[in-house]
Formats: sequence, structure tokens, C-alpha cells
Amino acid sequence: MLDQTDKDALDQLKSILVQALGPDAIRDDLKERELMSQDIWAKGNTAELIAAPRSLDHLVKIVQAAHDRGIKLNARGAGMSYTKGYTPDREGIVMLDMSKMDRVIEVNSEDMYVTVEAGCTWSELHSAVSAKNLRVPFWGPLSGLTSTIGGGLSQNNAFFGAGKYGTTGDSVLCVTVVLADGTVVKTGTSGTKGAKPFWRHFGPDLTGIFCGDAGTMGIKAEITLRLIPAPKTEDWSSYEFESRDDCAKAMADLMREDIAAEIFGFDPNLTRVRMARASMLSDAKTLTNVMKKQGSFLKALKEGAKVAMAGRGFMADAAYTLHYTVEGRSQVGVKEEISILNKICESHGGKQIENSIPKIIRANPFGPLNTILGPSGERWVPIHGIVPVSEGAACIAEIDALFESLNVEFEKYDILTGYLLTSLGTTGFLIEPVFIWPEELYEIHRQTVESSVLSKIKSFEPNPEATEMVISARQRVLDIFKSHGAAHFQIGRTYPYAETREEGTAELLARVKAAVDGNFTLNPGSAGLG
Repeated sequence: MLDQTDKDALDQLKSILVQALGPDAIRDDLKERELMSQDIWAKGNTAELIAAPRSLDHLVKIVQAAHDRGIKLNARGAGMSYTKGYTPDREGIVMLDMSKMDRVIEVNSEDMYVTVEAGCTWSELHSAVSAKNLRVPFWGPLSGLTSTIGGGLSQNNAFFGAGKYGTTGDSVLCVTVVLADGTVVKTGTSGTKGAKPFWRHFGPDLTGIFCGDAGTMGIKAEITLRLIPAPKTEDWSSYEFESRDDCAKAMADLMREDIAAEIFGFDPNLTRVRMARASMLSDAKTLTNVMKKQGSFLKALKEGAKVAMAGRGFMADAAYTLHYTVEGRSQVGVKEEISILNKICESHGGKQIENSIPKIIRANPFGPLNTILGPSGERWVPIHGIVPVSEGAACIAEIDALFESLNVEFEKYDILTGYLLTSLGTTGFLIEPVFIWPEELYEIHRQTVESSVLSKIKSFEPNPEATEMVISARQRVLDIFKSHGAAHFQIGRTYPYAETREEGTAELLARVKAAVDGNFTLNPGSAGLG
């Protein structure tokens, strides 16, 4: 429980910020504070106050005022964490709602960079640069309709463009960050007096300190990413495999070719879940978007007809599947490259199937976030690890063996498991097991999922025993990942980071943290820091 000194400090902070920023910038409604203090996996301690800056100046004033009173701050973007990424793990936290800092500041097509505020969504960024026939190399996660660039930089992301260009931080040039005491730091050439934010590497890479930092090193205010010409054409391919090992080994070989913009795959369970959700395959808007992307009327009719005719029956129920997209400047070049990948899949026993899934995902990249629930409204939570390419197949086999050993418990509690695979450049093999089980929803689920979907799904009662089983199984999956030396995104309060560093690395990490946030006031507890 907060003592009177802490309560007085919070009251002072609220009064000062209301006077400086206006009443709309500060919120203390209990239900809203509870909502802002949960992610799609867990509820944290309820934040004492919500502060919503609308500009860099606002953010500096909030951080300085909190620092002067010893008040801790957790920054929140769209709230799509599943690792307690920002949820308070103690009392006395003020939540920074960064969603109001959402401007696209500059799209510079001459110098090939774009600068956004941290609360800008990936969808908004993509629309802004697409209007100029440009793109960011890594251009967002599947949750990009609401997920923010600042959250992506703090936690890192997988998906669109990641097979070729890596994760969020690999496309970032410069950042403007507010440190724990309110100091404004600019990295890359944005930190050069009078210079444009066009280049990252000038002296030590200060930008890197704030990439994947779980919000513990500073509060992102503005982010500059590099631009590339939007690809002129793309093609897609899908294969199914009878065995897990064939699928995993095929994916590893696809990655080594450095051709596909993204590669992703599903095990049979997740394939069935996706098909149960697959109203998108007959949705008129989805088909329209597929057709719009084709570039010519005849090709639009052809591709739209393929999707409509394939429906949901184009994958075998027991199949492991891989899907990939190749993009480029010419249809001839893209066809040549995708044929190389197709031959690799066939060499591993793959059977080509209709490419509806990658085609639809590319045509509708940032769809509604209804997939944060199971197909009947169950709770859904992933866990992931990034392992060396050569260890992907073995790691998946160990996870499958674990799940098989837990089959009696999973059946008892009606827990369904599956996994997604996806690629990160030529070196990162990402495995994301998911758990789907009957459990009551949180308010964040109700606020995120479309009302038309919520009206059709079941309502589940609290199911703590099943959830405890999921917690235990997730931890055992983490143990498997640890044995493979896995890396992780959105470290939060789930993945082991500080405690797994080599001694010298841990010492340097502690010194850097002390330099930027010596009092451990920024997202304390995340990544094992503070």
C-alpha cells in the first residue's frame, strides 16, 4: 500500500500536469486505469494515473515532473503485449499513454527517410509512405492496425519484410528519446547539430541502445526509419508437408537463399484454427483488396477467382504448411526467384497448394485484431523463441514432445496448442507456440476485438486451473528455448534477459542502465532491470 508521501507526490504530479498540459492529458478513472494496466495475457497492478502526452514538449514535462517526485513511469503503445511488457508489477506507477503522439512528421523522398512520433501506428506509416510509392524495409507486424512504431522499437517485431530485412530496429536510423530525468537525446545524425536524421552510424551506435530495450532505457518520442522504393510486383507460394521435420528443414533452406520477403508456416493444429476463423476467405472486402493489388483487370479477375474458388478446402487437415512472398522490380525476376524457392520445398517433399493465405495477408496486411482470441472466443496466448536456423527443426521436435507428454492434462482442461513459424533474415528461425483455452476475457479483449465478432462468440467462466496449466506449460517451453540459446522479442516480465547475460555483458548493461535511468524509474522490473 502506498504511504502518504507517495500519495502526496502523485497528487502534486496530477495538479502540476493538469495545469501545464490541460485536463485532457491526465486521466484517473478507475476502469480506464485497470484497462491500461493489463495486456492480452495478464493483469498488472493498477496504475495510479494515466498521462497522455501529445508532443515532445508534453512528454518532457511529464517525465521531468515525475522524476522530481520519484514517481515511476511505464510507457504503453497499443497494448498488444503478451509478456507483461508494460503492466505494472508494483504500486505507484503512472502509465504513459503514447497513443496521442501519432503524427507522421516528415516523409522525405529525396533523402529516403520518414520520421514519425512514437504513437504512430504501422498502418498509418504504411499509408503515408505508400502514397509516395515508398516503403519502410520492415513495415510492420500483423497487429499493425493498432500497434505503434514506438512499441515496435521497444519490443521488436516480426513479419512484413522481416524475411529479407530483419526486425524493427534494423530499419531504424535515428530516435529522439526522453531519458528518465527529462533529458532529450537524439541519436544518429539527428544528434549532429543542424543535420538531418538521415544516417545511423556516426560514432558509437546510440540508436541501438533504445532498440529492443523493453522501454527501460528511455521513452521514445520520435523515430526515423529508412525508405526504399515500393516493390513493383510480388508473387506468393504455399506448400504443405506430411511431416514436421520436412516443413522445418524446408523453411531453413528457404531462409538461407535470402529471397523471400517473409516466410511463415503453421502446424496442423494452427492450420485448423486459422480455417475456423477463415471467414476472410469469402469476405467481399478481402477479395476486392486482393484484386486491387494485381495491377491489371485480367490479372485481378484471375487472382480473385482463385481465392474465391479455393475457399477453405485447399489444405489438408493434417498438413504442415509453409507460405512465402517474393517481391521485386519485374515479374520475370520475381517468377525466377520464386521458382528457386518452390524447388526447395519440392526437394523436401512439399506439395504445392493454392496460395490464398499469403496472397490475402499481403492484400489485407493490417486486419482487425480478432485473432487475439480463439475461434470460439477462448483465451489465446503465444510464447516464442528465435533460434539458429540449424536448430529450428530440433527445437520444434522438443516442443512437440513436451506437448505430447502433457496431452492428458491438455485434454482435461480443453487446452489446444499449435505453433507459427516465421523467418528473420537469414539467421533467425522464430518459433511461436500458442495456447488456446476456455477462460474469461479481460476488458482489453473486449476493447480490441470487433463487436460483430464478440456478439457471436461464447462467454467463458473463470478457469484458474486451466490457466495455471498454461502458465506451467509456457514455462517449460521457455526452458526448451533457453537450452537452444534462444533470443526473444518483447522481453517484458516473461523472458529471461538480465539473468542470462555473460558476466562482463551484465556489468556493461548495468552501467548503461545506471547512466540513463539510475533510479530505475522507467518500466521497472521489465527485462529483469529494477
